[in-house]
Order: sequence, then structure tokens, then C-alpha cells
Amino acid sequence: QVQLVESGGGLVQAGGSLRLSCAASGRTFTTYTMGWFRQAPGKEREFVAATRWSRGSIYNAVSVAGRFTISRDNAKNTVTLQMNSLKPEDTAVYFCAADPVVGNLYSAGEYSYWGQGTQVTVSS
Repeated sequence: QVQLVESGGGLVQAGGSLRLSCAASGRTFTTYTMGWFRQAPGKEREFVAATRWSRGSIYNAVSVAGRFTISRDNAKNTVTLQMNSLKPEDTAVYFCAADPVVGNLYSAGEYSYWGQGTQVTVSS
């Protein structure tokens, strides 16, 4: 059974940093597209970043470009999201997602597997 478990969320002041981790189990995720999404109260789940297995291609939302970095360790079945220069508008529950076949990786509907989410709160 596929399982994704996020960790690393918390409370941080604006301008600070957090590092989220997602541990995947149940399959070999080497060829999976791995992504991070977030959902703030009253808002839809939105794309943050993703990485395809082929050539390690990386994609970022415009809102986090230059501040957030996604990376993966295929040997350990983990994907991380390094978040720097955090802003209050980054406050949300962050979810890890995975799928072996993803067309539009910006769309949450393309991912079959999801973690339970981890809360990130940025105070002003």
C-alpha cells in the first residue's frame, strides 16, 4: 500500500525558513512524479512545486519561485521542500503527492497518492 508521510511543518516568523520532508513507502518511486501542494483555509488546493523522475525536471509555482526548492532522493524514496524567505501568505497545510503518470503536473487531480498534510504557519 502506497503511503506518503509529511513532516517538518511548524510556526515560523516572516522571513524565516522551514524544510518539509515527504517519506514514500509501498512502491519504488523512482519513476514517479512527486509534487507539493498547499491549501489555505477557504481556498482551493494549489500547486507549489513538482519534480519528474526523468532528468530531474523541476517545476515551481510563480508565487514561490526563487524562495522554495524541491528536491528528491530516489535512493531514500524522499522528496523535500526547502522554503526560504517565508511570507504570511505561505500559511497553509502542505501536502505531498505522487503519481506514476502525470500529464498536467500543476493539477491536483493528476495525482493518485497524497499524504495527510503538515501545517505551515508564518507569522508577520
